[in-house]
Parts: sequence; C-alpha cells; structure tokens
Amino acid sequence: MDHVELAMVLAVDGSASVTYEEFGLIAGGMASALRDPTVAAGLIGKSVLSLLLWSGTGQQDVITDWTPIATAADLSAFADSVDNMPRTVRAGSTAIGEALLAALTLLAKVPAIPKRNIVDVIGDGRSNEGTPPGPIRDRMVAADITINGLCILHEEPDLLASYIAEVIGGPGAFAVTCREYKDFAEAMRQKLTQEIAGPIV
Repeated sequence: MDHVELAMVLAVDGSASVTYEEFGLIAGGMASALRDPTVAAGLIGKSVLSLLLWSGTGQQDVITDWTPIATAADLSAFADSVDNMPRTVRAGSTAIGEALLAALTLLAKVPAIPKRNIVDVIGDGRSNEGTPPGPIRDRMVAADITINGLCILHEEPDLLASYIAEVIGGPGAFAVTCREYKDFAEAMRQKLTQEIAGPIV
C-alpha cells in the first residue's frame, strides 16, 4: 500500500437550501479550484481524493470513490467528476453529523497510508437533522482526523460560528467563508492551498 501525504474527503451540501443553480456553482467552483496550478502541484503524486454528497438523514452518496492522484491525468479526471457530479441525494434537511459519519466510513477504506486525513465540509447551513455533528467531530479528532469547513453565508450570516462550535476540529483545523456563491471558486482555491501547505506548527 502506497504512502501519501494527504487523504481528503470533499463533502458537499446537497440540501434544499442549495438551489440547482447554486449547486452548479459549487461543482464548477470546486473543479476550477482543483485545476489551479498551485493546488494541482500540491496534490499530484501526494494525495488520494474522494467526493461525498449529502443532505438529510440517510441521504449520503459517494459520488467518486477514493482516487489516487498519481498523475495530472488522474487529477483532471477527478476534477471532471466534481464538475459533472449528479445531484443524487434528495434535497432535504441539513444533517452534518450524518455526513461526518459517512466521511468516517470512507476514511476507514482509504487505499493508501496517508500522513494526514482531512474532511472538507462544504455547506450553506447549520445542522438541523439527525445525529448532532459535535460528538462525531470529537470522535474524528480523537482519531487524528482534521475537519475543515467552507461556509457559504448568503442565508446564514453567522454560520461560521456554528461550524467552529460544532463541525471543525483536529490538527490545524480551520474554516473559510464566502458571502455569495459567485465567490465560491476563489474561497475553495484558498482553502485547498492552505490544506496542502499543512498546519502551522
């Protein structure tokens, strides 16, 4: 089994608060960020990535399973899968705790030995259904998993405070925000760049 720097789950909100137009902006913005030359240089040959879509209880779907990013072609294919991700979950409530549990299940099956495990929770609302995220976050932190957040604030201006209290945690954990979906691609690029660089020690 190969050793890699980073195993990352990109966990994307597909709940009802995200319109179809906004969902398209998330998918396109994430793909654009993954294709950024600085981001690409930090991922190729050093990472395995997966893509998880989630909304309410029982609505989690692995869109793209673990993909070793050994070459530029691997990253391009993964970015394409992000760009074209289907909305396969019902656009229901926001169950972040359930999303974290699904990410934890994914991380148990990483086809490599990573130095760092990261879950990126990308969403525009606080958890309002299912298992509370806090205890799951704490379990993941105890397993040396980092949960970072990207909060889209257009509906809940105080969402960052909720993510800090209940969602993010682990070595070097942080959250970034964007006010509107039009700013999402740049926020995602900054987030990936910071994650690749690793925690400041």
